[in-house]
Amino acid sequence: MVDAAELIDNDFLRQFELKIDNHLAKIEYSLQERKIFLTKLIIPEEIKGEDFKKEFLSAVFEQINERNLSIVPTSPEIAKFVRCNRKYKRMLPVGVRI
Repeated sequence: MVDAAELIDNDFLRQFELKIDNHLAKIEYSLQERKIFLTKLIIPEEIKGEDFKKEFLSAVFEQINERNLSIVPTSPEIAKFVRCNRKYKRMLPVGVRI
C-alpha cells in the first residue's frame, strides 16, 4: 500500500505526507541541527491499521536515515514503534533512550 504511494517531505508544513485514496496520513516534525523531532502521527480512520502504520513509519525512517539525521520521537506512538523495531534505535542521538 505504501509502496504505490509517494512519500512527501513537506518542508513548509514540517510534515511527512502520504496520500492514500484521497486520505492524508502525516507525521509532523521539528528539525533542529542534525536531529528531527517526530512530534505527531496522524492517520485517518479510513486507512488505519497496524500494517499501514508500520509501513508508513518505516518509509519515513528510511528517508530520514538517507539524510543522515538522528530521530527524537516525542509522540508515544512513534516511540513505541522505535522500541519494537530495534534497527531504528541506532538512529537515536547519543544519550537518548526510549
